[in-house]
Amino acid sequence: MLEVFITSLNAVVPIVLLILLGYLLRRFNFLNDNFVSMGNKFVFRVCLPCMLFINIYDSMDSFDIDWVVVAYCVIIICVIFGLGLLTAILCTKENRRKGVILQCTFRSNFAIIGLVLVERLGGDTAIAGIVSAFSIPVFNILAVVALSIFVSGEDEKKLDETSLQANASGEAVHPVHKKRNIGGILLNIVKNPLIIGVVLGLVFVGIRELERAVCGGDVPFRFDTQLKFLYEAVSDLKSIASPLALVVLGGQFKFSAVKGMTKEIVVSTLWRIVLAPVIGIGIAVLLNTYTDWFNISNNVYPTLIALFGTPVAVSSAIMAGQMSNDEQLATQLVVWTSIGSVVTIFLTVFILMMSGLLVI
Repeated sequence: MLEVFITSLNAVVPIVLLILLGYLLRRFNFLNDNFVSMGNKFVFRVCLPCMLFINIYDSMDSFDIDWVVVAYCVIIICVIFGLGLLTAILCTKENRRKGVILQCTFRSNFAIIGLVLVERLGGDTAIAGIVSAFSIPVFNILAVVALSIFVSGEDEKKLDETSLQANASGEAVHPVHKKRNIGGILLNIVKNPLIIGVVLGLVFVGIRELERAVCGGDVPFRFDTQLKFLYEAVSDLKSIASPLALVVLGGQFKFSAVKGMTKEIVVSTLWRIVLAPVIGIGIAVLLNTYTDWFNISNNVYPTLIALFGTPVAVSSAIMAGQMSNDEQLATQLVVWTSIGSVVTIFLTVFILMMSGLLVI
């Protein structure tokens, strides 16, 4: 069990350390507000789309798709989204925080630490790769919806006033979206850089699979071979997405902010690292035990642990700030869910091992 605890520790502590680095660099004035603001934009508009593109292109290469597992994961993410929506509405009256709370309930850090955690827990990395190819687009589409549906009306005016004050003081200014109707939400989804990265990844996968079907297995054109110079450049941008995002988040982090948002932090953190894994893994155990149509092997459980039990995605805070939501709350949630998940992931693995459902 010590090995399990160390695995959990190694999976999430690097996240906390990079955030701490950004926090200290900002405290010592090595980083300034302009760097943090431009770093946010660069990560959100360039690095994260590249990461999503590469993740999808690589993970969907020649794997047999287990549609039962994929469908289950997508359905449970949507169920958690629905329950999280109700929680967000009841938890706070501040519209800028509702979308952040909702995003935290369903959106895990599967893209960054999930696959590593699956491998260390002895899971099937092929299954994890396929699940990531479907869950990441769902995460990002739902995240755009979550961050678009609450900020409107009177809150827009407050954001405008805040933007004018920030301009006068030279602080970072976040963009304000003026349309929050259904058309505006759909437009935000289409224009969102993360969604563009996902769509491009799926397009290139589709081209590759079409060639494979037409040519009988041989693929004449592959993005990672014929255009290797471009593939390597995009991969390099992917590799800096996570560490740069974490350092930038650390530069925004303020311990003093906890006092004004304690309830939101507690509720959101409990949802992300306690309720979400209980729902996602618990229902799978019940269906696997009491139904004939949902039969999964034990090596699928590490994927479920990584998908539903990891802390909130690093990109969630960057995205919240860029879409005029409460970026400080989103940053707090990245930190506290990362710290708390060390314990909850360990307990989840321990319970599944004691139940004979997981063998490491």
